[in-house]
Amino acid sequence: MAAHTTTADDPSADTPDSVRDREIQGEQEHLDRVYDRLEEKIHEAEFLMHDAAKRGHVGTPGALAERDAQVYRAGVHLNRLNNEFEDFLFGRIDLLQGKDGKRGPDGAYTSVEPADDAVSGNGRAEIGETLHIGRIGVLDADYTPMVIDWRAPAAAPFYRSTPVAPGRVVRRRVIRSKGRKVLGVEDDLLRPELTATLDGAPLPVTGDGALMAALGRARTHEMRDIVSSIQAEQDKVIRAPAASVTEVEGGPGTGKTAVALHRAAYLLYQDRRRYAGGILVVSPTPLLVAYTEGVLPSLGEEGQVAIRAIGSLVEGAEATAYDTPAVARVKGSSRMARVLRRAARGLLDEPVARGGSPRAGDGQLSFGDDDADDARQGEDGAAPAGIPTRLRVVAFGTRVELDAEELRRIRRAVLGGTAPVNLLRPRARRFLLDALWSKSGAQRRYPDPELAAEAREGFDEDITTEDAFTDFLDAWWPELTPAQVLSAMADEKRLSRWSRRILQPGEVRRLARALRREALSVHDVALLDELQAVLGTPARPKKPRDLDPLDQLTGLDELMPEQAAPRRNRLEEERRDYAHIIVDEAQDLTPMQWRMVGRRGRHATWTVVGDPAQSSWPDPDDAAAARDEALGTRPRRRFTLTVNYRNPAEIAELAARVLAVAMPGTPSPEAVRSTGVQPAFVTARDVAEDTRAEAARLLKEVDGTVGVVVPMAWRENARGWLAELGERAVALGSLEAKGLEYDATVVVCPAEIADESPAGLRVLYVALTRATQRLTVISGDRDLPDEHGVPDLLQP
Repeated sequence: MAAHTTTADDPSADTPDSVRDREIQGEQEHLDRVYDRLEEKIHEAEFLMHDAAKRGHVGTPGALAERDAQVYRAGVHLNRLNNEFEDFLFGRIDLLQGKDGKRGPDGAYTSVEPADDAVSGNGRAEIGETLHIGRIGVLDADYTPMVIDWRAPAAAPFYRSTPVAPGRVVRRRVIRSKGRKVLGVEDDLLRPELTATLDGAPLPVTGDGALMAALGRARTHEMRDIVSSIQAEQDKVIRAPAASVTEVEGGPGTGKTAVALHRAAYLLYQDRRRYAGGILVVSPTPLLVAYTEGVLPSLGEEGQVAIRAIGSLVEGAEATAYDTPAVARVKGSSRMARVLRRAARGLLDEPVARGGSPRAGDGQLSFGDDDADDARQGEDGAAPAGIPTRLRVVAFGTRVELDAEELRRIRRAVLGGTAPVNLLRPRARRFLLDALWSKSGAQRRYPDPELAAEAREGFDEDITTEDAFTDFLDAWWPELTPAQVLSAMADEKRLSRWSRRILQPGEVRRLARALRREALSVHDVALLDELQAVLGTPARPKKPRDLDPLDQLTGLDELMPEQAAPRRNRLEEERRDYAHIIVDEAQDLTPMQWRMVGRRGRHATWTVVGDPAQSSWPDPDDAAAARDEALGTRPRRRFTLTVNYRNPAEIAELAARVLAVAMPGTPSPEAVRSTGVQPAFVTARDVAEDTRAEAARLLKEVDGTVGVVVPMAWRENARGWLAELGERAVALGSLEAKGLEYDATVVVCPAEIADESPAGLRVLYVALTRATQRLTVISGDRDLPDEHGVPDLLQP
């Protein structure tokens, strides 16, 4: 689409360049005024901080608390202003006069529809209001809006207005800037039937149009802020009421991830008190986290939103390895919840490797002569040879003994409770004491209830204060960790017992073999989280923190930003319950991963975005059941995004051929632009050399990044192929491509990708829809390309 510059009154009134330059200069002057005002606000915040510091000499608690609150507020404001200082302004709307003269809290008029007399009978209209849209709101000294916060209601027409339903908007302008310099402007004329004037002069319209300008920019390895190009159907999702569950479906390129992140910022803006409890964004891969984590600060929000890869959701676990599809299907299945519960409880009857050695008894209380050695750890630190099978005590001058069968009955009775295994230890201790008391016959010696209760209290105290009883309890009911249980499951014999009638023998064999490797896989993290829920964590005594007494009195440790950071980090480590959960690429979560995410959102509202056609999980029914359990009975609001803003029509058409096979009857999102450049096809003689050559060629044709998508098993080798091409070329496995986009994409050996798993065709569909400008498909031996190099899977 060629750039153009006109005016609403006389298209030939000026040359294109002169109008464009004049409009840029006008926006530059406004931006300069905005920055001047921002600097004034920064100086005000700095003055408040210095003024508050002087109050530290006043010794009353009330004055100190007031000082600290003022410092905190000023510090937060100053930090926010400094964060938003770059690339501050990005949009403008010119509106007709509204029906009423009411203004909102941001200083803008609240009317949605134009006044009855806004347009004269001959189609002429004067612009009644101009609003600039930016990252945060700015008012001048007279409280007139200089910039409207993009989340404010007054900014909604910037996103929602269309030529079909323009409302009051006559012209929508995207302002491109870098730092303090305006680089360009792109206009959409939403009411072309009007002859509009601004301050008596014709209203100019310049550029290709806002959306096309945004779509044509080069991609980097980080997600661009797309506030300026959000369209109407996306904006409805972003501003939807937060209550209950908001479900969003949309094909490739419809902006699901961007919508999710903008929704997080919008919710914080709308109800900060509620959502300051934390918003969790769950992404499928670390690559997508790195790609998106810079977006929220650029939208005016940071610190309240945690973006986590699904493999990093458990504190202390950082998984990037991938299981084979067969193993992943077992680990992700909801059946694993039953296996893990059996394993956690069954391990109590197995030797467990742990630090420390039980100490010998004093002769009054012991494990039993032949069992004490079994309860001790080997000198080499290996797991003990067994667990104690006998408990002997001397009570009232009589030896009392619990044998192996009695101990087994006690364990079964204790495990009859529903509490987590580690939290059942006090129950186990009580049941042991009850059994010893009963077997001692002491209750028959004390017919008087009061005497019996006193004797029982002394009996319990005598036994439980002995080290040997504690040692026995440690060995007989050890405190288990998720890692210990998962490690024990690597023993195929044990796993076979624990998974009987749940897993097939082949599944047991593959699972045990996979658990023997050192590196955690992405699917292991959900297993660890499930085990943490099954085992529980015993309460630990709180350690006192070293704080200045004055800080404790005034709460300065919570108010001062530099001291609050460690506290925020600690809370983040401990947090397992959020106010709002956003699940990105939800179609890829396994049942076990849904259980993990669900534990973090028991009291949360949810936004769930995904596309069934892009799912890499082969059992959607199992996942749907786990998803329903995680979301509970909350009401659901559903949206569908239908417009593909990423791919040109030529690439979208090719990808649709795979979609028709992978998900028959599923409609493709409609591509809104065409480049005239068809996808390229290469029949490889040497896959490595041809891939490198094609990536190098594409780097010369595009300004941004080139993504090379290969089968998962090839990704390490593929990184070597591209090592000399620089940072703009990146190699990634097929499962890592989800949610990412590149100026150009090379998809290597489609047949290999399609055959990786039962969901391979859907994974291939994802790979083919990553490019914004150019796509090349390289065929290997198994692709059966035709004379034009088109592989069999992509032929019409």
